[in-house]
Amino acid sequence: MPFRKGETVVMQFVVSEADIARFESGPVHAVYSTFALARDAEWTTRQFVLKGKKPDEEGVGTMVLVRHKAPAFVGECVTITGRILSYSRGYLKCSFRASVGKRLIATGQTGQRVLPRRKLQQLLSPLRYRSLMSEP
Repeated sequence: MPFRKGETVVMQFVVSEADIARFESGPVHAVYSTFALARDAEWTTRQFVLKGKKPDEEGVGTMVLVRHKAPAFVGECVTITGRILSYSRGYLKCSFRASVGKRLIATGQTGQRVLPRRKLQQLLSPLRYRSLMSEP
C-alpha cells in the first residue's frame, strides 16, 4: 500500500507579508493567518498524495481542520509535520502539527480523496457533480 499509517512528512514555511491575516477591508493582524496556515498544512499533507498516487490518479482536498493556538510572526519559520492517520478506499486522512521552534502554533487534520483522473474529471464536471466527501 502506498500510504502507510504513521508515515510523516516535514515542510518549512517562512511567514511573509502575503501570509498575514487580511480581508477586503485590509490587514487585521500582522501574524500568520489561519487561511495561510490551512493552505500550507494542506500542501504539506498533499506530499503523501504526490508520492503515493499512481500515474493515472489525482488527489483532491476534502477537508481542512485548523486549531490555531498561538501566533507566528512575519519572518518566522513555521515547521509543519504531517502524519498519515488512515487510508481506505481512496480516502486519505492526515493530522498535522505546526510550530515555530518549540512553540506549538496549530494542530489539525486534512483529508484528500485519491481517484483515477478520469473519474475525478467526471465528478468535477458541473453537469455530473457528485459529492467527494463521503468517507468509507
